[in-house]
Amino acid sequence: MTRGAPSAGAVLNALSGPAPSLAGRAVFSLFCNPVRRGKVLPREQAVHEQARTEELTVGGQRVRVYRWGNGERPVLMLHGWQSRASRYAGFVPRLQELGLTPVSFDAPGHGESGGRGATILEYREIIRRLQDGHGAFHSVIAHSLGATSVLLALRSGTEAGRLVTVAAVKDFGHFPEKFADILGLRPGLRRDLRDRIEHQLFAEVPRPWELFDATRRPDEIKVPMRIIHDEDDDMVPVEQAYALKAAYGDRAELVITAGLGHRKVLGEAAVIDSAMDFVARPVPGE
Repeated sequence: MTRGAPSAGAVLNALSGPAPSLAGRAVFSLFCNPVRRGKVLPREQAVHEQARTEELTVGGQRVRVYRWGNGERPVLMLHGWQSRASRYAGFVPRLQELGLTPVSFDAPGHGESGGRGATILEYREIIRRLQDGHGAFHSVIAHSLGATSVLLALRSGTEAGRLVTVAAVKDFGHFPEKFADILGLRPGLRRDLRDRIEHQLFAEVPRPWELFDATRRPDEIKVPMRIIHDEDDDMVPVEQAYALKAAYGDRAELVITAGLGHRKVLGEAAVIDSAMDFVARPVPGE
C-alpha cells in the first residue's frame, strides 16, 4: 500500500477541507479493502500447486482453503494484510517432514478468495470453520494481522497445541494508526477513521479496541508460544513483541531478528528454522 500513498494522502487531506465526509468515506474504503492482491511468487509456485484446495463461504464471501497432506495433525498457517497463503511455501515441506498437515487460506479480498477485504472477525470465523473440519490444531503459525486474529480466536474456543507468531500486532489500534501514518493523514481524518471503524465496521462490537487487543485476558490463553519479531520491522514496531512477551510471561518465548523487515521475515531460513524447532517439541497430551 505504500507505493503512491503520500500522493493519495495529499489528495485526501486537500479534500477533507471542502468535503470532509467524502474524504472520510474514501479513507475508510481504502482502509477496509486491500489496494492490491499478492501474487504467487516464482519460488512459491511448486508448493502452491501441490496443495489440495476447497472453498468455504464466510460472510457471503468465497474463501480458498489449501491443504498439504492427509489431514492428520493439522497446522494452521495465517497470513497478514495484502498477503496470501503461498507466502508459507518455505514452511510446508518442513512441516510435512514432521508428519504434520499444513492448512492455510487466502482471506477474503486476498489471493484466490472472493470479496474485497476481511476483518479480524471474519478471520476468527474462518479459523473456527477450519477447526470444525480438521479438529484441534497441532500448532498455529501466524503473521501480522493473522497473529492478532488467532489470539482472538484462542480466547473464543479455538484449540491449538502451540502458537508461533511472526510480526504480531498487539495493539489493534496500531492498524489505523500505521495506515494513517503511511498516507500522512491530518488529525481530523485520523479521528474520523477510528470513529468509522468503531461505529460502522464493528458497529455490533462493544469496545472493539479493547476486545481485539492481543493481550486482553492473557490468562485465558494457555498455549505455549514463540514470538518472532524483527527489530527493523517498518510496519509493526518491535515494542509490540515485547508487550506480548510481558503479557504472556513464562509461556511465551521471544526471538528477535534483525535486518528482515516486515514481509521478508516469513521467507528467511532462520525464521523458518526457529518456527520448526518450536513446533517440533512434544505437544502436551499427544
